[in-house]
Amino acid sequence: METQINPTNESVTVLGPTLRFKGELRADEDIMIQGRVEGSIKHSQRLTICHEGHVKGDITGQVIEVKGFVEGDLVATTSVSVASTAHLKGDIFAPSISIVEGADFTGRVEMDNDASLPARSSRRSDGRPAGATHATGK
Repeated sequence: METQINPTNESVTVLGPTLRFKGELRADEDIMIQGRVEGSIKHSQRLTICHEGHVKGDITGQVIEVKGFVEGDLVATTSVSVASTAHLKGDIFAPSISIVEGADFTGRVEMDNDASLPARSSRRSDGRPAGATHATGK
């Protein structure tokens, strides 16, 4: 693990490409994941899963950016961004969501101002929440 200073003079913790972590990860600073994490992640700032990063578990945070591989649900209080290089299998809950063309995404999307509590109880006849979108492929 290393800490870098980004251009805005805030520290960013980088979990390097050789890191293998299993368990619950909690943090209150910006994190960039280049290695592998198996388990839930709960953070209060910006989390970036880099191109070479792999996460298997649910992620909760303020801003989540996916450029690598994630298998799990994403819940953000501010936004979720899925890059064209991303491979995401899971549901997204956030007030602002961006999925770039070319992303490999399987799951559903629910945009709500209160993303901390996904509305899983209001289901449509097909089993998905009201207002949810389902997208697959590139």
